[in-house]
Amino acid sequence: MTDTSTSETMEPIDEAVQATPDVEGTAPEAAQKTFADFDVRPEIVAALADSGIIHPFPIQAMTLPVALDRHDIIGQAKTGTGKTLGFGVPILDHVDLDSDDIRPQALAVAPTRELAGQVAADLERAGKRLGIKVLTVYGGRAYEPQIEALKEGVHVVVGTPGRLIDLAQQKHLDLSATKTVVLDEADEMLDLGFLPDVEKIMAMTSPARHTMLFSATMPGAIVALARRYMTQPTHIRAMSEDGEADSQTVKATEQFVYRAHAMDKVEMIARILQARDRGLTIIFSRTKRTAAKVADELVDRGFAAASIHGDLGQGAREQALRAFRNGKVDVLVATDVAARGIDVDNVTHVINYQCPDDEKTYVHRIGRTGRAGNTGIAVTFVDWDDETKWSMINRQLDLGIPDAVETYSSSPHLLTDLNIPEGTKGRLPRSQRTREGLNAEEVEDIGETGKSGGRRQGGGHSGGPRSSGRDGGGRSGGRSSEAKGGGGTSEGRPRRRRNRRRTHGGQSQAAPRSEG
Repeated sequence: MTDTSTSETMEPIDEAVQATPDVEGTAPEAAQKTFADFDVRPEIVAALADSGIIHPFPIQAMTLPVALDRHDIIGQAKTGTGKTLGFGVPILDHVDLDSDDIRPQALAVAPTRELAGQVAADLERAGKRLGIKVLTVYGGRAYEPQIEALKEGVHVVVGTPGRLIDLAQQKHLDLSATKTVVLDEADEMLDLGFLPDVEKIMAMTSPARHTMLFSATMPGAIVALARRYMTQPTHIRAMSEDGEADSQTVKATEQFVYRAHAMDKVEMIARILQARDRGLTIIFSRTKRTAAKVADELVDRGFAAASIHGDLGQGAREQALRAFRNGKVDVLVATDVAARGIDVDNVTHVINYQCPDDEKTYVHRIGRTGRAGNTGIAVTFVDWDDETKWSMINRQLDLGIPDAVETYSSSPHLLTDLNIPEGTKGRLPRSQRTREGLNAEEVEDIGETGKSGGRRQGGGHSGGPRSSGRDGGGRSGGRSSEAKGGGGTSEGRPRRRRNRRRTHGGQSQAAPRSEG
């Protein structure tokens, strides 16, 4: 396997996946190139220029020449490095616009609905001048529009594993003519339990396909996947100068760690949200209930906030994301699963309402800011019983912050650390309540599948129908909840009622599954 590194020093490749000699590439070389310098259709270059995209990021500049020559690729890069166009431009460049075959020519598989939507949007933007048809398929949305689009014919399908398999099993999606396959965020698909689904999808595609796999880390299962489905892949790494992918995200973000009292956290956040030069902000919580509660409390204090979590229907989730991207709300409270794949520009602050469970989750969370060369601020609240957990994160990432500083909303160092004006209180003054809020963003009628009666969010905004607890296409525990509309199964059989255990005399009962 060939290794092309974006750092100035070459990094060794895991022997388990190494196959061919190394080829060196450097970030300074990439920075001088434009998309027009590559052998790419001029319509794609022009479409990117229409959006102000002229120069490729390092991972893109390293990936394009290899992918355009249709060599299999393992791309190792963190979210936010710009890898989507690295595989997206070659996908579009190889679409045969003169073909009469209506079957998809390319497939991109993503672990979450939000990431699938983001990838599809980037492909649509880059392929606009060519008229390339891109279809996004994932759970929580009605089947009918997706089936109709497949019948009419599309060039590229972007989707989550669950819905892709459902459509294929129902004979609506035929992947036998797919000549390019991309697996994006492969390690996240592994974490979410989608590896068996990915293997099913790969088996449906042509053996002669061009395959590109992108992953932030290379656990054994991902290496095995690459061995099984790829032919002499080139390994491209987007690393920082010290060779650590994690440290690139960490170094781009100024970090503050406070030991906070549970009853004082929202008051602290309300003051942090009034810091000078604060832009969009994401607050992370462990549980769905906490995400909804924190968002409601912030709305009550005058902030334009919304939440995104697994108890919200897909329409409500997309409403919250659109409002956040459009600036109608500037505070998004999210659980880890729901936030996977969210890529929004101008996020200046990330707040960990609760300490992450491990260093990988920490890097994922704070990586929502400090993206694509920008800088950001991350604030982490550590409870007294989370000190051991934080100590482990600090040690693994070598952050140099072994102890959380005991901090209250009235602590002077909170104001000075985060550039909060003197005298700031825990409610946003009415004169500063200038954003339109979540209600200003319409809830799209997407013919949602799944359960009804989702949690309301954001000070009385309807949350819509609930979706499944699993985020990637509605599959949970190996079964698809997407095809259960009206309380039946995908075959139309009524679903058997579950016997629920009740609590008597303090005895435990089966708790609902939580995504956090």
